[in-house]
Amino acid sequence: MTIAVALWSITATPGEPSVISPPSDIRITNIALGDQLADENGRTTVKLVYRRPGADEPDSDEEDEDEDEEKENDNAELSSTVLCSLTPGKIEQSTVDVVLTEDDEYLIEVVGKNTVYLTGNYIDQSPFDQDPYGEDEDVSDEEDFDLQDVSSDVEVNPDELDIPSDDEGRFEEIVEETKAASKGESKKRPRDSDAMETGEQEGKLSKAEQKKQKKLKAANGEAVPAATSEKSEKAEKGKKEKKEKKKDEKEKPKGESKTLSGGLKVVDHKTGTGPQAKSGDTVTMRYIGKLENGKIFDQNTKGKPFKFHLGKGEVIKGWDIGIVGMQVGGERMLTIPAPMAYGKRAQGGIPANSTLIFEVKLLGLN
Repeated sequence: MTIAVALWSITATPGEPSVISPPSDIRITNIALGDQLADENGRTTVKLVYRRPGADEPDSDEEDEDEDEEKENDNAELSSTVLCSLTPGKIEQSTVDVVLTEDDEYLIEVVGKNTVYLTGNYIDQSPFDQDPYGEDEDVSDEEDFDLQDVSSDVEVNPDELDIPSDDEGRFEEIVEETKAASKGESKKRPRDSDAMETGEQEGKLSKAEQKKQKKLKAANGEAVPAATSEKSEKAEKGKKEKKEKKKDEKEKPKGESKTLSGGLKVVDHKTGTGPQAKSGDTVTMRYIGKLENGKIFDQNTKGKPFKFHLGKGEVIKGWDIGIVGMQVGGERMLTIPAPMAYGKRAQGGIPANSTLIFEVKLLGLN
């Protein structure tokens, strides 16, 4: 999942090696001859010299070490490869896919007489929620991922999440019940006993409240029902909240923690009812990514879901292994150690050597 940020190019001249130390990752995509040729028949070869991964930089502080030995060590740590060979009239350009990583040093050498031109892009490999296929289809029937349906062992500040509160939902339900009750009220004359009770209650009310009730009677021609005490309202609201909490606890069973290869920990908070995800499937996901301190660095909880090919290396290794076996509709927590995430390399908002925690939900697969 990479994004092209800007155009990059360089001109490589025979006999003049070009040293490249990119400020950010570069992907070379094309190598071509120019419009003017110094040798119209000869072949021109483009070589790339690079340092092998894991090779240590030579220690300049060791002054007692012999200079010849230093040169031999440097040469042993370097590797050389041929990117392409171009011949005028036969092969004048070549498409390649080579990534030069940030802050590493590379050497471009041209063997032959013709000047060549290398073209590519500066790329950004850090965004995690980028859709790798560029699809424009909207999954309108997919439900938004509500964090309240997923339990977590990590504390998260609810003010940082764009989720409707329980109080707002309850308030709407109470208003609707009140409206329904007012529509269903009988327009028949109240019984004498009811009228007497109302009169007694009005006698106990203040003059301002009695005037307010009279205005309501004049507006709709119906008697105002007796005011309900605040204690009874609080008691009813408390009972309703307890019922909803019990219902949520039943709907969110806690799963057992399992440790997979590489130290990846998996906890199923909800088992789905659909087919199981396997390597090679295209999976549609909702997720929230957090650090161990609870800070959210990335999330996809509404709008267009995130899709990728499972097991194809399009996401971090912890996802490719941790999503396998989930059923559609299931919810799972992945605790991914740094070697199965981004390792020693820091990403946007993610420090180096970070253990990542993901709350994920499988919406669909094909």
